[in-house]
Parts: sequence; C-alpha cells; structure tokens
Amino acid sequence: MPDDFSEPFSFDAPPFDCLSPEQQALVRGSLGRVSFPKGAVILTPDMDPAYVYVLLKGHVQQMEAGEVVAVYGPPDFFAFRAVMAGRASGVLQALDEVEAWQLPGATARALIAGNALFSALVFADLSQRLSAAAENRKSREFLSLMMVRVRDAYIRKPFFVDGGLDLVSVCRLLSAQGLGNALVRDTHGGMQRIGMFTTTDLRDALLSPVPPHALAVREVAQFTLVSVQAGAELSEALLAMIRHRVHRVLVRDGDAILGVLSQLDLMSFVSNHSHLVALQVEQAVSIDELKAAALQMDGLIALLHSGGARVELISSLVSELNQQIFARLWSFVAPAELVANSCLIVMGSEGRGEQILKTDQDNALLLRDGFVCAELPQSVQRFNQALTGFGYPPCPGNIMVTNPLWCQPLAGFQDSILQWLYGADVEGPMNLAIFMDARAVAGDASLLRQARSYAHHIMAGSDAFFARFAAAIDQFSEPGGWWVRLATLRGREEQVFDLKKLGTFPIVHGVRSLALEHRLDEVGTAARLQVLVSRQHIPADLARDLIDALYFLMGVKLKSNLRQKQLGQPLDNLSHLSSLGTLDRDLLKDSLAIIKRFKQHLQLRYKLPG
Repeated sequence: MPDDFSEPFSFDAPPFDCLSPEQQALVRGSLGRVSFPKGAVILTPDMDPAYVYVLLKGHVQQMEAGEVVAVYGPPDFFAFRAVMAGRASGVLQALDEVEAWQLPGATARALIAGNALFSALVFADLSQRLSAAAENRKSREFLSLMMVRVRDAYIRKPFFVDGGLDLVSVCRLLSAQGLGNALVRDTHGGMQRIGMFTTTDLRDALLSPVPPHALAVREVAQFTLVSVQAGAELSEALLAMIRHRVHRVLVRDGDAILGVLSQLDLMSFVSNHSHLVALQVEQAVSIDELKAAALQMDGLIALLHSGGARVELISSLVSELNQQIFARLWSFVAPAELVANSCLIVMGSEGRGEQILKTDQDNALLLRDGFVCAELPQSVQRFNQALTGFGYPPCPGNIMVTNPLWCQPLAGFQDSILQWLYGADVEGPMNLAIFMDARAVAGDASLLRQARSYAHHIMAGSDAFFARFAAAIDQFSEPGGWWVRLATLRGREEQVFDLKKLGTFPIVHGVRSLALEHRLDEVGTAARLQVLVSRQHIPADLARDLIDALYFLMGVKLKSNLRQKQLGQPLDNLSHLSSLGTLDRDLLKDSLAIIKRFKQHLQLRYKLPG
C-alpha cells in the first residue's frame, strides 16, 4: 500500500507528462515514498531492482566500473532500465539525505508496455528521445504553423497552358480564370518540361521587339523551377524560397504536380515574419532600411523557438538571412569594382551555419591579386561599424575585415595559411581552424575556393599536424570528467555547465579535424559528418549521434540565451543545471557519453593520449 504523503505526485515533468488519465491513476494507486540516509546504497547489480525512483530531495550518484556516470537530483528519475532488465548496470548511492517516490516495477512495466511515447522518452537512444520529446512538446503546446505540412497550406491548383500559345491568348485565359500565373507544358529536345509564366515575365516580354500576339509563351516562361514535396514541412518551402530568391514553388506528390505555393499564401500560414524579413533585406535601398530588417532577427528567432521549430531549422534559416544581410550591406558600403574583385567571407560558427543569436563578428575579405582599391579602408570600416549597429558585436579577437590579417590579397592569405600551418605562432592552428570554416557571402567565391584548395594541398600527408590539430579536442577537458565534479556539488545553483567548452567544441573541432585530413570542402558540422560517413571515415551510428548531440546542445544554448536576452543579461555559453528539466539533464548526460565516445575514436585515429 502507498505511504501517506502530504504533497501529490507531479505529472508535469517528462516522461510522466505524457501519461493518459487512466495511467496517471495507476501511478497514484501504487506509489510509495521512501527515505535513504547519506551514503546509503540504493541499488547494486547484486540486488533485485524492484522499484523505479523519482527524487523529491537530495542527490544520488550512479557508478559504473568505478566511474561516476550520472548524478540525479529532484525531480530526476532512475532505475527504469534496471527494472526492465532485471539487473542494475552499476551502483546507485545517496550523496546526502534522500527522499523519493517509489514506483513498483510492475507499474513501470505496465506504463512501458502501454505508452510508446513514454517508453521512447525513457529508453530510446538520443535521436529517438529528442524526437519523442519534440512530439510530446507538440501535444502539449501551441503547434507553430511552421511545422504544418505543405499539403495543408493553401496550394493553388495548377493551371496549364501549352508552350506554343501566344502571350495574348495566355493573358486572356489568365484573366478569365482570375489568375496571375500559369504552368507551361512544353517539349524541348524531345523531353517534356514544365515552366511557369508570371506577370513579371509578361512585363519583360512587353519590352521585347516581338509583339505579344506573335510571341510564344515558351520564349519568356521560366523553366528552372523550385519544387517541394507535399509531405515536407512548410518551413522547408519557406527556406527554399529564401535560398533561391523566388516567390513561388511547385508542390509535388512524388512526380505528380499538385499546384503552386506562393509566398503570399505561405505568409498567411506562417506565424512569424521570416519571409518578410528576407523581403525587407532584398528590397532595402539604404543601410537604415537594412538595419530595420536585421533588428527583427532576434524576435524572429524567439518566435520560431517558442513555436516549437527545430534548432537545425532555426539555424539554417538564420544563416540564410544573415548571409543576405551581409551581402546586401557589402553592396551598400563597397564600390562595385571592389565587390567584383574580392570575396567577403564569414567564418567560425557563422560560417558553419551554427550561430543563431548574434554573438560576434567573424568575417574576412580576400582580394584578387594585383587589385588595388583606394576606398578599401573606408569600405571595411563602414561594414564593421554598420554590423555593430545591426546588433552583431565586434569580435573580441579582432577577426574582422578591419584587421589587415583578415583583409589580404589571395597570395597574402596563402602565405598566412602557410605560417598558420608551419610557423611558431601559437594562434596559428586556431586561425587555420577559423578560416577552414569560411563561407563566401558576396563577391567572387572562386577566391575562397583557391585559398581552401591551397590549404588542402600544403597539408596533404601532414599526419603530425593533423594529430596536433585534433589534440585540441581535450583543450577544455576536466580531470576525471564533468560528472565526477558534479558529484561533489550540493547547491543546484552551483551546477554550471559550459556548453561550448565541454559540449559543442569537441564535436565541432573533432569533425573539423577529420574534414581537414580528408580535404572536405563542406563547412557545416552535419554536412561534414554526412560526407565522412559516405566515404567510410566515421561509423554511421556515431555520426548520427554526434549530429543529434550537437543540435541538442545548440538548443539548450539557444533557450538559455533567449532567457538572458529577456532579462537584459549578456549572452554566454553557460547552462545552469537548475534551469534544465529532468529529460534535458538526462539528454545532456547522453550527449556527454557520445562526446566521450567520439574522443576515444579520435584518440585511436590520431594516436592521442587517452
């Protein structure tokens, strides 16, 4: 029989928040309450695991093979796996006085068998648990319209015309239908093709010397169309419009054409103004107008996050918009000949597409060899000053176009790369790492390709350098592991985790090291991992887990930074454990285990000390 207790069991925290009313009643009817003194052994591999525990007070550490692998505190749960397996994998011991709810194993097994979402939240691997957590969140929170499937949006039925029809006849048909565009069926080179004719094409056609009644619609229609699948999320259609700078996308179900989704129709569905920001950037005619668009980014990010959008979608969307902002700004502050004879790049997390909120500027300018521009100093100064006004703080390390090191002709950059690789400057490897994450945003992208190709060429076969470069994964490691340090803490306010040093950095830099060795041109961590898997340089399951762990850590950082912005605090990389729910702390533990496994993989690959 359950013990008497003054406070009810809370069903607000995962995984118990996904139980049905009947399952909640089952839990209430079987719960007990138990206390353990400091130092008490709660469970060992030799004991019968009869209960699952949900902590009310105190902390419990889990030891496996003599190593602390987890520390639990209220409202964490533990021993689910032991109950289901019939044996604990390690020793669970009270670090201080502990009070906990006690759930009988029979009840726990009934919940696992009767609720797939509950089971996924408890037992699945990181990828499945993140998916389950997202699904659970969607069932409890307002579903952002960004997550709606394209087929559920307002798709206009396709209206087809033959490619040989003259423009006057096409316009007459469009007028009768009340439409502003038509799909064009045509045959070219013996192959059927589909194009689109819009009022913009009509405007351009009217400037042609051929009269409209003698001009076939195939001559002015656009046959390079952007398509999305009907089952894709609406966010994918939005991203496609922004990336390709189009106002309409073709919606398909397999190969079948269902219709056309326009930006106006999409915007009526989307619960934020992301495409509006892109349009404002594109239509800006002054720095002030561009600034107005840039200053909306943080609000857009907060809306996407509160609406349940995945962090990888948010980062992709923000990266696309930032690149357009940077390119547009550069066109305002630099003369046309400078734009044409240079390549503006962003680097670091911005280059990888993994920076969400504005942290600092990491940018550079590659100039064509022999090109001289008297306005260069003023142009780069205005660029950095404007970005600061847009809310992008200056880089503390001065990695910006105003620094001569990061504003050089191609030959100068090649000399710098050589020095970073073989010189004595301690900053060299870091500068090389930053540069190898570069992405072109404006100007002649071939300059960046040449610089990267040169770097790959001079590094070929430099096994000793690759090993030294990869060794930085342990730059911020703590002796004995982070969970050991956590075990010595008591006040939850003291439990602070550096998401960058102990989380994202070893993932990003480890993957960057492999990408450098194998001469990859991809810059995003996930993209690099996908190529490494395809070339069999890393196990597929490890790569998948690393991507999931990276996105989880990015999500925790975003949530923390948004809270800091709301409170008017400076943004940092620290996460307070007290701000994480039970599931997030469990996922953090899983992520750390994945990072540890990745480090072991790299230590073996590069013969690094363990």
